Amino acid sequence: MTAEMTRFQKLVNASNNSVFFGGAGVSTESGIPDFRGENGIYNIQKTYGDPAEKILSRPFFDEQPERFFEFYRQEMVYLDAKPNTAHFALARLELMGKLKAVITQNIDGLHQMAGSSKVLELHGSIHRNYCMNCGKFFDLDYMMKAETVPRCNLCGNKIKPDVVLYQEGLDDDVFRKSAKAISEAEVLIIGGTSLNVYPAAGLIRYFKGRALVLINKSETPYDSQADLVIHDSIGKVLGEVTKNI
Repeated sequence: MTAEMTRFQKLVNASNNSVFFGGAGVSTESGIPDFRGENGIYNIQKTYGDPAEKILSRPFFDEQPERFFEFYRQEMVYLDAKPNTAHFALARLELMGKLKAVITQNIDGLHQMAGSSKVLELHGSIHRNYCMNCGKFFDLDYMMKAETVPRCNLCGNKIKPDVVLYQEGLDDDVFRKSAKAISEAEVLIIGGTSLNVYPAAGLIRYFKGRALVLINKSETPYDSQADLVIHDSIGKVLGEVTKNI
């Protein structure tokens, strides 16, 4: 184990009030592509004729729902994805009473599938879907089986995935709870995110605790502010560190 990994393990072991804030890099190890990588969602616009940012915007959803859902089902939902080492390591830390919250920018629900219960989903979840008229809930299976635009079986209105689209704001309650968890944390672990997406990345300013740990394969704008930086796979780091706690 490297000196950085040993120091990280000591930080986690000594604290019973850590919070994890993660991004797309946590799920790429489960086979879900990120947005900005070489094979990311931003690089597939030739297939659909429009950039992903446009297709995944609220105006596009409202005006061209058929094209939105074609893209959404093909590129945003990965039914075969399973939790990876990072997800299971975080669930274990919660079970041990060391991790107080997982704050995620991902919409795949893999943290809950791994066993985490204290999950704050900044950008929503593909597993929650609601009729825009009567509010009836629909699961992911219902959405995937719809031939074109999913419609409510009660009132016939369009169903919207409970995910934050471009030109939509984050859920105020989720953001407040995330800011509160970070402000009260003794150790903040940030992993698998470039910290370039706002307002989510702005949550880091609420941290007043003892140690800020950044784990990411590439550099982030906040590396110089961190107490510990590890440029490596989030799954590898969390798996190695937590197995001996």
